Amino acid sequence: QVEPVESGGGSVQAGGSLTLSCAASGSTYSSNCMGWLRQAPGKEREGVASIHSDGTTSYTDSVEGRFTISQHNAKNTLYLQMNSLKPEDTATYYCAAPASCNGGYLSLSGELLYWGQGTQVTVSS
Repeated sequence: QVEPVESGGGSVQAGGSLTLSCAASGSTYSSNCMGWLRQAPGKEREGVASIHSDGTTSYTDSVEGRFTISQHNAKNTLYLQMNSLKPEDTATYYCAAPASCNGGYLSLSGELLYWGQGTQVTVSS
């Protein structure tokens, strides 16, 4: 099993944009759903966005309207377009496949089948 590999993190000012990418192996990408979660120092892991194999997406309230999750099936790649970034978005972002797809982004706070090493996003005010 090859774990997903995230990229695209960086440091931006508030209001800026970043696009995260996640390159997943065929077995990981074949999961019924995948998504992005984040964890800031001293805080609990938080599911951010998920996408089901049928194209259904789900977002936590704090990023709704600012972040967009998408996938390129031919490339086994997952994306997270992040616009209007805020300092509170600062965290390490992980690409993951949850064990359950029933809870949308909430599933990413539970048991995970696969996850990557993460990519750091820092937003300054």
